[in-house]
Amino acid sequence: MSVTVRIPTPLRTLTAGHDEVAAEGATVAELIEDLERRHPGLRDRILDEKGVRRFINLFLGDEDIRFLDGLGTAVKAGDALSIVPAIAGG
Repeated sequence: MSVTVRIPTPLRTLTAGHDEVAAEGATVAELIEDLERRHPGLRDRILDEKGVRRFINLFLGDEDIRFLDGLGTAVKAGDALSIVPAIAGG
C-alpha cells in the first residue's frame, strides 16, 4: 500500500530534491524501512537507538504518532506521513 511521505527541506538532499515521496508498508516503522531502501541515509536522520529522534515529529495525517501507537502505528493506502523537524527558540 502506497503512502505519501512529506519530506522537510533539510532532508530533501536525500530524496533528490523531492518534497514528497511514496513509501510502502503496513506501519510507520515499515514505511521508514522502505524509505531507507529507496533513499539511503534517511532512517538515521529520523530514528536513533531509542526510536524517533528527539527533535523530529512524525504526523500521520494530523496526528502525532507519539500519541497513537508510535512506530507501530498502522497506515493505509492514501495516508500521508509528514516528517516535521522541531523548531526551538526563545
